[in-house]
Order: sequence, then C-alpha cells, then structure tokens
Amino acid sequence: MSKIAIIGATGRAGSQLLEEALRRGHSVTAIARNPARLQGREGVTTLALDVTDTAAMERALVGQDVVLSAVHFSAIKPQAIIEPVKKAGVKRLLVVGGAGSLLLPSGHKVIDSPDFPEAYKAEATAGGHYLDTLRQEKELDWTFLSPSAEFVEAARAAHYRVGKDHLLIAADGKSWISFADYAIAMLDEVEKPAHSRQRFTVGY
Repeated sequence: MSKIAIIGATGRAGSQLLEEALRRGHSVTAIARNPARLQGREGVTTLALDVTDTAAMERALVGQDVVLSAVHFSAIKPQAIIEPVKKAGVKRLLVVGGAGSLLLPSGHKVIDSPDFPEAYKAEATAGGHYLDTLRQEKELDWTFLSPSAEFVEAARAAHYRVGKDHLLIAADGKSWISFADYAIAMLDEVEKPAHSRQRFTVGY
C-alpha cells in the first residue's frame, strides 16, 4: 500500500484516479479547492487547498510516496506543482497529460493539425510547456501520461494499449480512452513503474 496524494481529486480524471487507488487498497490524500463531497470515505484524507499556495501544498505533500497531478495546465505554472513536490521530499510525480503534444503519423503534433479545436488550444499549449519543463527536471522521478484524442466518460473496460509519443489510433480510426481505464493505466504505472522520466500514452 502506498500513500498517494491526488491534486485535483474532484475533477473527471482526478476522481477516477481516486476510485482506482482506493480499489487497490492505497491510502489517498485528496487535494482540491472543495473536496467536501469526499469527506468520510474510508482511506481518504481530504484537504481544501488552492494549488497556487505553494507553501500549503508543500506541507500537505510531506510523507507521501507519490503525487498524482490532475490539474488543468492553463490554471497553473508547472513549478506550482513541481517545486512543492520536491520541497516536500516526494520523489515521484505522475501527471495527467494531454494529447495535444502527441505526434500524428505525419510526424506533426496533434495540436498543429488543421482540425484541432480552437477552444482547446490554450490548454494543449500549456500542457506541452509542462511536458517540456519536466524534461528539463533533474531531480524528480516524473511520468507524464497522455490520453488519446478523445478522453471520455465511458464504462470501465479494464484494458488499454500503450504507446510512447505517437497518438494511438484504433483500427476503426478512433483515438479514445475512458477516464476509468486511463486511471487503471496510471495506477499500474504507480505500482510497477515502466516510464520513469518519460511521457507515454494509452488508448484502445
């Protein structure tokens, strides 16, 4: 059993990470602006924190084995997560990434494709910057897990395919993964690290 802190534990990805961690018997510290709905759950300690309060974040992370960050990239700068994790003495940081920085078969990034939605460009650009920042990081054992192009609410299938830097596309032309199966992949990486200081991706 590990002590896992989940930053952004009430969001769509974060809540599934929490459920998967609890399913596997881990102890979870759920950090969010308003984690009230998680209070009283066995195995969960809730902390209401603003992620930009780096001093409070550092205190909250002391004693954790691993930190999972599920915070939107456009809401913070990378160092708002990275520095408190390091100062708290936590060695591992796993980040819920984005698909925008993945590569298409052409070699171009997903974000640079003509049909990439304008509404998602700011978040995808910030996600790419976050990944670039991690790649310069000398101390942390980090992992950045990119979902497929479509990251959706769907039934837990309990299977997924793994890729590296290229977008995974199924035989039917779709590129997608559910939040539930993405969470399985993330917790698999927590328990059996295979992508230390790397980005990888999952899809069907």
